[in-house]
Amino acid sequence: MVTTSDIRNGLCIVYNNDIYKIIEFLHVKPGKGPAFVRTKMKSVTNGKVLDNTFSAGHKLEDVRVETHKFQYLYNDGEFYHFMNEADYTQIRLLEAALDNPGLMKEGEVVTVLINTEDNMPLSVDLPASVILEITATEPGVKGNTATNATKPATVETGAIVNVPLFINEGDKIKVETVKGTYKERVKE
Repeated sequence: MVTTSDIRNGLCIVYNNDIYKIIEFLHVKPGKGPAFVRTKMKSVTNGKVLDNTFSAGHKLEDVRVETHKFQYLYNDGEFYHFMNEADYTQIRLLEAALDNPGLMKEGEVVTVLINTEDNMPLSVDLPASVILEITATEPGVKGNTATNATKPATVETGAIVNVPLFINEGDKIKVETVKGTYKERVKE
């Protein structure tokens, strides 16, 4: 059992007979009334995101998890396949268990949270940022830079990321995986 003071990003809890992973949280102590914790949770079974508020001191049932390094192998349309780097066993996960699957390229090493009670994989955590190559984008129009103008660009994994106008096809960029946003251009 954990209390609301133990809530942090990545904590897995049992709520409404389902396992949820905390994505965001905010401790709020208003000037009047009791403190509370506002959370955004994602179900690890179906991928639904739920906003919930817990009063301060509320007890929650936590799920004991272990983290293991896995290598992303491929996607067969329905499942994403991973291989454990320690013992080479393979697992497959539905897209709902992944936070941002469009930014994962084959061979990428990710962290998989596994429930210690039944050895079931719960979710996949990508690295903080990934380096991807631009495969398709429109050329930037010169003189169209009065503000921080962006344009859509398709990266090698098929995901679409908004990038600055100076980015061209073939450029490599660093993408923040949590939000799926452009961070910087990578020099080779």
